Amino acid sequence: MRMTAPHPQTPVIFVLEDEPDIARLICASLTEYGFRCEHLRTGREFLARAHSASPDLCIVDLGLPDMDGMQVVRELQDGTPCAVLILTGRNELTDRVLGLELGADDYIVKPFEPRELVARVRSILRRYQRAAIPEAVSERSSARFAGWVFDSSRHALTAPDGRELSLSAAEAGLLATLLRRPNKILSREQLLGERDVDPFDRSIDVRISRLRRKLDDDPQNPRLIKTVYGAGYLFSSQVEWV
Repeated sequence: MRMTAPHPQTPVIFVLEDEPDIARLICASLTEYGFRCEHLRTGREFLARAHSASPDLCIVDLGLPDMDGMQVVRELQDGTPCAVLILTGRNELTDRVLGLELGADDYIVKPFEPRELVARVRSILRRYQRAAIPEAVSERSSARFAGWVFDSSRHALTAPDGRELSLSAAEAGLLATLLRRPNKILSREQLLGERDVDPFDRSIDVRISRLRRKLDDDPQNPRLIKTVYGAGYLFSSQVEWV
């Protein structure tokens, strides 16, 4: 298959993988479709590079020689929030849930099909591209609601009492989608930005749960992000973009 030369504005993907053969397969698959890849082998090296270079997406293995991949995801989201795809041999449900809780956008178990990996990467990047383009709010990037202020350009959330909380890239993208369509029911497909969502996919529910905790929204009786059973979620507040 003909190789596609990367364009300077092509998304940059960092690959954290300590197995050289697997890393070569990942990078070759993505480069073939026009992405730019950079391979790193240790968690510390990866975090230092990611913090200085701000990649568009990171592919993270969990089994690393110097630290656990979950810690890498946690530190990555705390320091330089970006899109994250976990690619690992660990297939336990607890690992999947924890990865999503920490801010990962997707979770793939090895062995993997290269074409599926490319499709998942494209899907994640499409979500972020849509979230980065304000809809019907011109160039305004800050939203006010129920005493809170959300700055989409910094992934920052300011509470009514002045506390500032940082959001992961996944959380910021999801909140931006909800805030642009307040008081409307949004399906999982709309929130994920995909047409077909596995009915057993609980990634959106996990992210909604994280947002509720940061917004001090009681999960038993939420006043901001309401669950509409069988339909999706609704953001129940007036929103002003400024």
